[in-house]
Amino acid sequence: MTKLQALIFDVDGTLADTERDGHRIAFNQAFAEQGFDWNWSETLYGELLAIAGGKERIQYYLKQHYPNFQPPSEWSEFLASLHKLKTKYYQQLLKDAAIPLRPGVKRLIKEAKEQGLRLAIATTSALPNATALLEQTLDPDWFEIIAAGDIVPAKKPAPDIYNYVLDKMGLTANECLVFEDSHHGLQAAIGAGLRTIVTVNDYTKNQDFSAACLVVNHLGELDLPCEFLAGNIPEITAKYVDLALLHLLHSDNSSR
Repeated sequence: MTKLQALIFDVDGTLADTERDGHRIAFNQAFAEQGFDWNWSETLYGELLAIAGGKERIQYYLKQHYPNFQPPSEWSEFLASLHKLKTKYYQQLLKDAAIPLRPGVKRLIKEAKEQGLRLAIATTSALPNATALLEQTLDPDWFEIIAAGDIVPAKKPAPDIYNYVLDKMGLTANECLVFEDSHHGLQAAIGAGLRTIVTVNDYTKNQDFSAACLVVNHLGELDLPCEFLAGNIPEITAKYVDLALLHLLHSDNSSR
């Protein structure tokens, strides 16, 4: 039987609820600073999350809502500059401690580290944004690989980012488990052959996670049990997601 060697985590929506209370606010602050009257409401932003990547999200929004908009410079330069400004505001939100980790995240990551499991990050978020969250809430040095942003040609739901992490770590998909929060993320992980635990949030709770080996509302704490929403629920007696449960899921080939 293949031994569980590593845990790979998405960032936005998985480690913390960064989308609604972080990235969305930072986008709006960047738009306002540049004199644009664009404002992404919580509902609109939920729709825009179907587009992976911040620069891609801005361009999609403009083509849908302002088809005649002409940027003051080349599209690539304009998008990069606006996204850089948004990143500045996002990192300030993190410094202000406005975005805490989701329940159970730090507990599980510390437990995994203490028991010798390898840790990695696989996210479409820009590298400065990913590392900023880790610096404020965990420790970037805990993660052997932090794969983020434009490091691969195609973003999620393409499996490129996960294939990259597996290659850099020298591991096979059967030696890892992934944590995601969205259908796009799940598609990316499954496309790389990785078994995936999904922690839903308000933006993703109604998406299709039938391919996940487990779906929960969060990872849970000792005093805050998680809710098991789908997966091998009849066999689960745990109150939260811990390494014992992960080893059980990993060893169950039927949960792929």
